[in-house]
Amino acid sequence: MKTYDLLNMGRSSIDLYANDVGAPFIQISSFAAYVGGSPTNISVGARRLGLKTALLTAVGQDPVGDFILNFLNNEGVETTFIPRKPQHRSSAVVLGIEPPDKFPLVYYRDNCADINLTIDDALAAPLTDCRVFQFAGTNLSKEPSRSATLFAAETAKQAGAKIVLDVDFRPDQWFDVRAFGVAVRSALRLVDVVIGTADEINAAVLTDPSRMKLSHSQVSDTRVEGDTASAIRVMLDYRLEAVVEKVGAQGARVHLPDGAVIHAPGFPVKIYNILGAGDAFGAGFLYGYVNGWGWHKSARLGNACGAIVVTKHGCANFMPTMDEVTAFAAGYGGLE
Repeated sequence: MKTYDLLNMGRSSIDLYANDVGAPFIQISSFAAYVGGSPTNISVGARRLGLKTALLTAVGQDPVGDFILNFLNNEGVETTFIPRKPQHRSSAVVLGIEPPDKFPLVYYRDNCADINLTIDDALAAPLTDCRVFQFAGTNLSKEPSRSATLFAAETAKQAGAKIVLDVDFRPDQWFDVRAFGVAVRSALRLVDVVIGTADEINAAVLTDPSRMKLSHSQVSDTRVEGDTASAIRVMLDYRLEAVVEKVGAQGARVHLPDGAVIHAPGFPVKIYNILGAGDAFGAGFLYGYVNGWGWHKSARLGNACGAIVVTKHGCANFMPTMDEVTAFAAGYGGLE
């Protein structure tokens, strides 16, 4: 029996969300402070649903680190394994909100603590005492986090954990977009389930950078052209259990090695802020995955969590509980 249902590894941050919804970035007058970072968001979301979660990230010896740890402790996420790194800073992200389709964000990750996670930090975490180990593609963007993440995934897998990769493609965190694909493909031999959007899946097998279209003034606006079906087949050839493709308002498609595709429809809601919806999906999907719900119901739970969060101002702070998800989904015929 494992102590933790889910161990998440990767970035954490203070997220500053614009209060001036709809205003151009240059006209923002104030921000609300939340906690963010993809694996951190997923850990919080899964904890609110009922999983026992632990987080392997790192924060600086600074007030931002205090802010992040205080929130996580209040949420019941296990923080014992989060090192503080006095020579590095806790990360920050600044985000604008211009619905329905413009959500500019800027990362402040120079000298950040979480990308300096080491193999020794991983060894101190419960890699052999979790049922699922989940990590983000951004972990692989720099050393020592890259080696620490691969080591952690390898160790957890050897101990019988399932390994889940959230592709988490953030192009401004890579010196060469082709390096992202190389790094992700190097990790796929250890992975059981991949979660990502079509753009992220295509980026993971990208070899021709001319297929990538990025607006540098709005980092969140990234398009990677390609044959998504072919990219998924490339991934599945690594002997994955599934590739879970997030398709926005349409929900999610779960691609299996035998060619089957399971479509889990989404929940129609009015979008307020899309930032963090994918992490909410990850939290819900992983709850179902850990509990053996099956692909369709797990993805439906993920869709419901994502639909709730897109109606909110932030992400981790607004993750739903199981009671909230159940009540929400009942209005759409439930999760089945």
